[in-house]
Amino acid sequence: MSQMKRTMRQYLSLPSVLLLLLTGCGEVFEKTEMLPIDKVPEKVIAVAKEKLPGVTFDTAWTEKNGDKTVYEVRGKSKDGKTRDIKVTPDGTVLEVD
Repeated sequence: MSQMKRTMRQYLSLPSVLLLLLTGCGEVFEKTEMLPIDKVPEKVIAVAKEKLPGVTFDTAWTEKNGDKTVYEVRGKSKDGKTRDIKVTPDGTVLEVD
């Protein structure tokens, strides 16, 4: 590979890296802990079941960033797909996968 092509490739990737650094990769939480599913607040489970009907939830985590807590609940749908949902203690849905 010629020196010019190598140099050009380096410069083309630099803007991509800078854009990623400037925009960030999403919110980073300080602490993540696994939580027994029966310890997840009822409101969080109710919202998860409402948004993902038919999913059997079996795993949960809490994510903390300062005083902010988010529950991530995971389970399987009837067709075997793994589904995730992130919910705040007040029932606000942040993400559904």
